[in-house]
Amino acid sequence: MEMQSTRVIPAAPDAVWQALNDPDALRDCIPGCESLTRESDSHWNVVVAARVGPVSASFKGSIELADVVPPSSYTLRFKGQGGAAGFANGEAKVALTPAPGGQTTLAYTAKAQVGGKLAQIGSRLIDGAAAKLADEFFEKFAGRFAPTPAPTATAHAPGPHLPRWLVAAALAAIVVTAWLLMR
Repeated sequence: MEMQSTRVIPAAPDAVWQALNDPDALRDCIPGCESLTRESDSHWNVVVAARVGPVSASFKGSIELADVVPPSSYTLRFKGQGGAAGFANGEAKVALTPAPGGQTTLAYTAKAQVGGKLAQIGSRLIDGAAAKLADEFFEKFAGRFAPTPAPTATAHAPGPHLPRWLVAAALAAIVVTAWLLMR
C-alpha cells in the first residue's frame, strides 16, 4: 500500500524540522500516542493505541531514520506489532521545502505492508482511517505554529499556551500516517 500527501505548515523549514524531531511535540500531535522515546539520533520507540474499523489495539514499534539531510529530508523505516491485531512494516520518504510567506511545504510518500487482522479488514477501511488520523495529526501540528491570540478586554483567562518551536522534519507525518495506521 502507498500513501502520498503534501501539507503546508505555517512555519519556516528549520522550525518544522525541529518540531518533527521533538518527542514531546510529536507525542502531543499523534492521535493515540502513549509514548514516543528517542533511543538515539536515528532510532525511536513508539506505542500508539489505534482503532481501524473493528480492530483496536496498542501497537508497539520502532522507527529508524536514514538518508537524513537536515533540514530538508529523510527516510523513515518503521516496524510495528499490535499483537493479535497484526503488524506493519514500511518506509516513508519526507521532504521539506520553503513555501511563500515563510511557510514550509511538507511532502511525503509512505509504503507499508500489513498482516494479521489489519490485512483482513480491507484497504478502503484502512485508507479512510489513515487519512483521518493524518488530518488530525497535521491539524494539531500546524496549530503549534499559530500565533498566540491577542488578549481581549473581556478575556478572563490567558489564551492557550503554545509550546516552543520544536525540533525536526517529517517524522511526525509518517509516524502518524504510515506506522501508526499500518497502511
